Parts: sequence; structure tokens; C-alpha cells
Amino acid sequence: MRIKTTEIVDTFAEAFKMWGTRVIITAQTREWALAAARSMTGFATSVIGCKCEAGIERELPAADTPDRRPGVSVLLFAMDAAGVGKRLVERIGQCVMTCPTTACYNGIDGEQSMVVGGQLRYFGDAYQASKVLGGQRLWRIPVMDGEFVVDDRFGVQPGVGGGNLLILGGTMTTTLGAARAAVKAMREAAGVIMPFPDGVVRSGSKVGSKYKTLMASTNHQYCPTLRGIVDDSALAADEGCVLEIVIDGLSEDAVADAMRRGMHAAARRGIRRIAAGNYGGNLGQFQIHLHQLLDGGKA
Repeated sequence: MRIKTTEIVDTFAEAFKMWGTRVIITAQTREWALAAARSMTGFATSVIGCKCEAGIERELPAADTPDRRPGVSVLLFAMDAAGVGKRLVERIGQCVMTCPTTACYNGIDGEQSMVVGGQLRYFGDAYQASKVLGGQRLWRIPVMDGEFVVDDRFGVQPGVGGGNLLILGGTMTTTLGAARAAVKAMREAAGVIMPFPDGVVRSGSKVGSKYKTLMASTNHQYCPTLRGIVDDSALAADEGCVLEIVIDGLSEDAVADAMRRGMHAAARRGIRRIAAGNYGGNLGQFQIHLHQLLDGGKA
């Protein structure tokens, strides 16, 4: 199967069950909302080393936010609901409450929720106050530019982490251009993030290592400098660069939609193949098959 001149490998992305949430950050200006969102989503590329995966979902116009100010929607994922709650307390407390003019609101009405503002309120040193609006409790925490407003509880829901595409190109320039185009297209999909730097990964990993203390190591089969050294290289002679895009989403459908968009955007002259990473179906709970995505199916 091909898109234009690019071969789509008959394989699947193996993804995992995670828990996710949506956070709405607002501020007096778009710039301050983005500053808080960028800070909150820093060092959140992989649960392997960062305890969570987070990214900016989209910017929000003032008409679409709870307090009618410019806003940013952030998605955050962890391996369980409690982990999401812990990371929210840490990151909202250190990265959003500290940012001038911001407020922070829950963006998911899930059946399960975690106390966040109800923990951050103690920073107010007994000067904090609560208010109930529309059945939802908010906390008003005094800070040096006025008040930081934050929802008491944030909803969490099951999500999907680790959807992915591997883009195999002839040169770094061509492959990087295709990856950036794919990320741009994926960001049009709702309910997903690409948590790595500007959405792109160069250091793809495999499970295990020759060093017993490491749980993951470089995906040697896709390293072009190792093509003539290892016996099981997956690269053809004209494939000089591989870049990966990892997708987390609030549903399997959302991840599949993003992958479909990404494949169409990345396919171009100079991109030899588009594939996906998996573990033979032995680890992840979801298998998202590339050919079925292009045939109109979900997985």
C-alpha cells in the first residue's frame, strides 16, 4: 500500500492503557497562558523518565474558556488515576500558579476526579477562600498579583498512550520536513498530544538493554549508523534517517485519527516508508494497524 510514492508498511502501532486529563489555563493575555502551558508541559515526554506525558492540545479563544479570557488546553497522561492527580498538583502548583495572571480549570467531566485545588489551597496559608459556581467548587488563593483561581477537582478518564509512526527517509532534511508536516496535521485532531519536542523523537527506544539496569535502550534496528554493524537492521541502503512521532490521546479513536492524518501529511518524495513500532502484540492493550487506518477502519 502506498500514499503517493511512499510505502505504508503492513504493521501496527502497539499502544497502552493510560489515564488522562484536560486542563484549561487562562490568563490576561495569550502570551501568559502559553507561558504557563509550556512550563507545565516541560519534562513530560515519557512516563519512563518523567512520570507523566503532557503537551499543549490547542489554544482557546476567550469565548471558549470559563472566565472569558485567552486560554490553552493541556492534556496530561500517567499510568493510573492517582498518578495523574499527583502530577497535576505538582505542575499546576509550580508552573501555573506561579505564572502572572493565570487561572486553571478542569476540562473533563469524567466519572472519576482527583482533588487538585483542594490541595493547592493550603498555599494560601488560611487566607484562601472557596466559591461554588454552577455546582463546581473553586478555590481563590491570594498571590502577589491578586488571586489564583483553580478548580477544586479535575476529572480523569482512561486514555491511550504510545500510538506512533516511524518515518523513514533518505536524508535528514527530507525526513524532518515530513515529520513536521505530520505533527502539524495531527494537531488538527481533537483529544491528542505529541509529547516529545515539537512532537518529534529521534531517540526511539526498544524494551530492554545489554545493561541490566536499563529498562529501555536505543532502537538499534532503526539507527542508520549501525546498519553495517548489526545483523538485524531494519533499514534499506537508501534510508538514512528515521524519526518517530508518539501520540497520546483521550481515546483510541482520537489516536487513530491523528495517525491517519499524520501518514497522509508525511508521505512525499524522499520518504521511502512509513511504519510503526510494536512489541509483537505482547505488551500493549491496543493495536492500531496502518493499512486498516487507510482503508477507513479504526485499527
